[in-house]
Amino acid sequence: MRSHITQKSLFFAFCLILSLAGYPASSMDVGIGKITDDSALRTSVRDSWLTEIPGKVLAKPRVLYSLDSGGRVELRTEAGQNEFMVIFAREMNTNSGYFPGWAQGSWILTRRKDTGAASRIRIFLRSDYHTYVQFRPFAADKCLMDVVLYDAYIVRSLPLPVPLERLYTMQLSDALNLAGNKFPRRYFDFDPANYRDQRLFIAKIRERLPELRFADDGAIDETGRYVFINTGLDQQGQPGLNCSGFTKWLIDGILRPITGERLAIPPLKAPYGERGSSLTALWEKQRDPFFGLDWIRNLAAQVGTTLYSPAFGSLHEIEVRREPFSQVIIRSRAGTETDSYPGFLENAGYGIEGLLPLLYTLAIDEPNKFYLAAVNNELGAPVTEDNPRGTPRMRQYFHVAALIPYFNEYGIFQVAVFESAAETSFNAFKSRYPGHYVSLVRVPVETLFDP
Repeated sequence: MRSHITQKSLFFAFCLILSLAGYPASSMDVGIGKITDDSALRTSVRDSWLTEIPGKVLAKPRVLYSLDSGGRVELRTEAGQNEFMVIFAREMNTNSGYFPGWAQGSWILTRRKDTGAASRIRIFLRSDYHTYVQFRPFAADKCLMDVVLYDAYIVRSLPLPVPLERLYTMQLSDALNLAGNKFPRRYFDFDPANYRDQRLFIAKIRERLPELRFADDGAIDETGRYVFINTGLDQQGQPGLNCSGFTKWLIDGILRPITGERLAIPPLKAPYGERGSSLTALWEKQRDPFFGLDWIRNLAAQVGTTLYSPAFGSLHEIEVRREPFSQVIIRSRAGTETDSYPGFLENAGYGIEGLLPLLYTLAIDEPNKFYLAAVNNELGAPVTEDNPRGTPRMRQYFHVAALIPYFNEYGIFQVAVFESAAETSFNAFKSRYPGHYVSLVRVPVETLFDP
């Protein structure tokens, strides 16, 4: 079920302007428990900023405050069509003079311009405008809590036993404690130093990319020859790799320093695990619909088996099948919508609209892993004069890529995307396949990379 939000998000328009301006992220984020408290400041301005009539609040100039516990806060308003925000914007770095509104500890109250009623409180626990905790009014003695990570609701409409107005002056730690163990603290408390291996692995891949070029159906076999995946024949002219051959090159780079050998190609094309149905079985030879899925499963299984044991090469170990959220925010020119998100689907994987927040949670819940992705969609040929019977629509896995989620040294979440002998970007990857699905298998990160 999809619900439409008629009011465009003033806050995200505001954040988009800031992000496009290229402002740097902070390396000074601390654990949630160490965020400096500004509840005394909010208490002192409650009547003049948080409950005063909208016209008077919007007429106020921005004011700079220094907290007794350390740090500076710029108090200001931002107005939209029907709502306005009262922003307690933290300074990104000490004495930088930069108060973006989403630096760690920033606190924002959104109110209606006509009635002054509060719509929500949003608090940033990291210096990342894509991750925040939000509180909304619910009843005279209750409010609702949301936790949003990259447009996915990790927590949605959790009732809390206090009215929204009580949060105006409440300490952050007390507000979070209202949710008890239902607040997923781990998604905000992490150490960027734990992602050094991912960053080194990415750097080593980038060093070797200039050696490669793209070639349709191209791969390197176990002897080091550039061949065609379909026939095994040598490539002529300028050899190269396609998307499948490139992911094999990555896995060879992980295993060859250990085994001294590259993987053979034929076993990677073999069916792996359950997939498809009696309908797709009739078309296996003609359309090979599960080639990409079988390929990434076999690659991941080889790594798990070689590095650990055959048990770690099982489908249960390598395939990602987790559902940390059930709703996502869909943004378009037409407006902002909240849509249900079914999570993992058999014979499909994950809808691409929820892939980024899924990778964020995986980066924290499964450290030292990266993911091979098989893109798929329902495809079929319509009836034409040359093809009077057409071909049935069925799910086909037609592209594979490597996705490496990590946090850089400043604590900013990023996803390195490598596909078809090149590095691209997550936005380019996602934009290329609207409405598609992606199956994921996990692979350990190894820094002894030598393909």
